Amino acid sequence: MLKKGKRRVAIRIDMTPMVDIAFLLLIFYMSTTTFKPPEVKSVSLVPSHSQVKLPEKNIINVTVTAEDSIFIEYIDTKTEIVEGKEVTIPQRFYRYAPIERFNYELVDVRRQLGLNVELVVKADRDASFGVMRKLMRTMQEVNINQFSLVTELEMG
Repeated sequence: MLKKGKRRVAIRIDMTPMVDIAFLLLIFYMSTTTFKPPEVKSVSLVPSHSQVKLPEKNIINVTVTAEDSIFIEYIDTKTEIVEGKEVTIPQRFYRYAPIERFNYELVDVRRQLGLNVELVVKADRDASFGVMRKLMRTMQEVNINQFSLVTELEMG
């Protein structure tokens, strides 16, 4: 005798809830993530044709605003032991440095980070020449003779 086999019922998994959750997570992460840390002061840069990539680590950012205020920004890493493992935690610091105390602040930051850091100067196009001259002279006094100047890329 011939036996008829049972008919198999096709199983269909509804993917709609999973897609909904994926998009909700995507929207949540996009709305809560800060992609670039906010700057202390906004600076309109000087145009230039040069393209040199700045290093990602071991840098000290010196920002000169249009009001001739000077800010020092740097990232320092701190090592802590969490659950028996050493974890390095990067911390971003901002310091206001008046031109009269800039050399002391710069020496203090270099002492914290080490001497193998690169200095990056980001100056506003409306910053006064006198402040920039004092800044350069101060950097020479603390034996910093090489630095990078951040400019805006000019198209054309």
